[in-house]
Amino acid sequence: MSAATTTRPDPTTFDPVAVGRAECAAWAAYYRREWMPFLRAAVTMVRAGFGMPWRRTLVGAWHVLRANQLWAPFPENDPDGAQASMRRFYALVVRSGWGGFDPARAAALEVQWWRVHREHQHDTGVTEARLVDALTELYAYVYRLPVPAVRPAAALRVDAMDASDRWVAAGCAPDDPLLARERRLLVASFSALRDGIDRHAAAPRRPPPGS
Repeated sequence: MSAATTTRPDPTTFDPVAVGRAECAAWAAYYRREWMPFLRAAVTMVRAGFGMPWRRTLVGAWHVLRANQLWAPFPENDPDGAQASMRRFYALVVRSGWGGFDPARAAALEVQWWRVHREHQHDTGVTEARLVDALTELYAYVYRLPVPAVRPAAALRVDAMDASDRWVAAGCAPDDPLLARERRLLVASFSALRDGIDRHAAAPRRPPPGS
């Protein structure tokens, strides 16, 4: 394989267990503000999730780290900077063989669900349904799948966020059973996403919305 392609024949054929476990580790490190463990988890998550060659995996993980560092402060953070970092990440993904979507649009959708989640954390008027909608829109765009195919994965990831939020409120203990629950839900979420992809693999890919 050349450096311009993914390391897999089909870049969407990711391992949901590896991705789910890595994302749980990344979330835990994020809330503890442990940035080196976050970067290690991001490397695993990007490699397992997107199948890019190692150099692009490392650069992509760095962009994910920077996006999260810029987003993390509350209430004063840098959403524009976070979105710019995620745009650079998605540009690497597109150049590595995915194609078919606009990195700027994908980055905007990514940061939008971060925004909705933060609003949900701090405003009881923001419902989980809105968060599911935001994640569903991102998945449907990046994977070019119909909404019903990706909504179950989005709903499970929101359930994982609920476990994460309760884990944070309880003090972020590494042995808290909520962390194990979060991990199981993330694995289930990415398994559902992979199932949605596999079910539609034989169908022609539709163009991304707004392309």
